[in-house]
Amino acid sequence: MSNDKLIKEFEAIVGADGVMHSESDLHSYSYDSAVLDSKTPSLVIKPSSTEQLGPVTKLCNENGLPITVRGAGTNLSGGTIPHPGGVVLLTNGLNKILEINEQDLYAVVEPGVVTAQFANEVAKRGLFYPPDPGSQAVSTIGGNVAENAGGLRGLKYGVTKDYVMGIDFYDVDGELIKSGSRTVKCVTGYNLGGLMVASEGTLGVFSNIILKLVPPPKAQKAMMAVFDNVDKASESVAAIIANKIVPCTLEFLDKATIRYVEDFTKAGLPTDAEAILLIEVDGHPAEVAEDAEKVVDICKKIGATEVQAAETAEDRDKLWFARRNALPALARAKPTTVLEDATVPRSQIPAMIRALNDIAAKYKLDIGTFGHAGDGNLHPTILCDRRNEEEYHRVEAAVDEIFDVALSLKGTLSGEHGIGMAKSKWMEKETSRATLDYSLKMKRAIDPNNILNPGKIIGV
Repeated sequence: MSNDKLIKEFEAIVGADGVMHSESDLHSYSYDSAVLDSKTPSLVIKPSSTEQLGPVTKLCNENGLPITVRGAGTNLSGGTIPHPGGVVLLTNGLNKILEINEQDLYAVVEPGVVTAQFANEVAKRGLFYPPDPGSQAVSTIGGNVAENAGGLRGLKYGVTKDYVMGIDFYDVDGELIKSGSRTVKCVTGYNLGGLMVASEGTLGVFSNIILKLVPPPKAQKAMMAVFDNVDKASESVAAIIANKIVPCTLEFLDKATIRYVEDFTKAGLPTDAEAILLIEVDGHPAEVAEDAEKVVDICKKIGATEVQAAETAEDRDKLWFARRNALPALARAKPTTVLEDATVPRSQIPAMIRALNDIAAKYKLDIGTFGHAGDGNLHPTILCDRRNEEEYHRVEAAVDEIFDVALSLKGTLSGEHGIGMAKSKWMEKETSRATLDYSLKMKRAIDPNNILNPGKIIGV
């Protein structure tokens, strides 16, 4: 079918305003937040209702058009970089919160709902949606599910998959597939909703998503522990968990990150520290007081030079504002920011941080490390200039070694950023050839024409 005829067909489904094909529009959706080459699509389709998703997907399949579903495009692994000449399907117009059920503690949303806006609407009703990815101010629920996004609260509350009760999605023939339920328990058939989580748009096109809600904690206490030695900070993380304390949040920032963040936010971070831990415990007031006291004792015993408690809500907000701005602060330093999220068992945090420092010295690179230390999810961030070919070769070698170390420590390639195109070449190293072959057989059965976000995760 000619391009002009295809445009008319898509316009018949979503309206003329929902089909974009100007050079500027195509360029705008040719890349995401990963440090990868852009790929220009042939069309950008923006539905105004979830009912239009099925016919759009069917039309793409019938014409062999690769389709990449995109929310806000904040992912960091190339998951929403389109296939050259394919279609980008924008879901950010599908942004209705269809239901917030206060009695049964669930919500139903369209995929384009912005995460932070959803969490705020839930909070207004005295409930809590814990997943809080760093991109929450702009990222969408559909994208969070597609990547199984985590966040600062993942240590205690889990990640996006722990809150998905069900997903309605469209297959390549445009048929609506229903999975899950609004009930707490549901074992009706295969766990198709679980299969969609972290699938990065390779197995179906999300329509409505059912999410679990929980009661909010009654109290919380935030603290900052300051260290003159990185090993002491990382050992404190392991010790807190070993002492059966599970903070809501347990974040690590190294010296380089502290300095960049303080310069950016003026939050009052100690720029002479080698590392800091930002810690928050929550729950029943008595439990919070007891856990906070134990955390202070552990940090001081291991070697914290001081532990400051946030005495007011404003002090607490300053700490978390600083942490949430770690990546923007680092990104200002150099033209290129390579952010990784190799993750290790929590007990291996000290070994992983030592390895990161050794790798930075070995390859003569500026690496700022921050992240969710409490669940082993660190974000070594390499500050560089991709235009400098010699430097970027060192960056690529360093990334290889970072993953090798993480896997040797029984860790994983990605804690929350996904695989996309950026990490697919390492998949076999973590899993096995048989694992990839099994995934490929499933993909071929579900998507025989390979139109759903080709090239992602398993590389085909």
